[in-house]
Amino acid sequence: MATPKQLWEQQQLQMQRVNKNSGAIVSYTGSPVDDKEEEMSRSALAIFRVKEEEIERKKLEVRDKVQAQLGRAEEASRRLTEIRDELEALADPMRKEVANIRKRIDLVNRDLKPLGQSCQRKEKEYKEAVEALNEKNREKAQLLSRLMELVGESERLRMKKLEELNKHVETLR
Repeated sequence: MATPKQLWEQQQLQMQRVNKNSGAIVSYTGSPVDDKEEEMSRSALAIFRVKEEEIERKKLEVRDKVQAQLGRAEEASRRLTEIRDELEALADPMRKEVANIRKRIDLVNRDLKPLGQSCQRKEKEYKEAVEALNEKNREKAQLLSRLMELVGESERLRMKKLEELNKHVETLR
């Protein structure tokens, strides 16, 4: 078997011969030069095939190595995830309970807001009702006071009229 350098030299010689023949390939059957050239061509082709097979084999080896390394990396990633989860569980064992209580506090806060607004609205209504009640009580007191004045004045006037009538009746006697 020839070395790669020899094969290359043979290929170069073959190409020079083809160029000398102006691209026309002339075959001489049975001549020792043609047999040698043909053997060199077959040899070059065989070497090319061997190299292609070697490249393909190495390519498959590299692919297998990459797949194996990816499998190891995925396994390491899975183990790291498990370790991280265990660390988180160790860091705060009451975390779920704390999260549940925080959630309930948020729910209560949401319920408190409308209740607080309702309470403020009702307190305002209550104050307005108390103020309206007090205003009506003042008005009632004023009206009672005015009534008392009128009744008192009416009694005085009636008494005065009665006295006048009584004087008039006495004068008539």
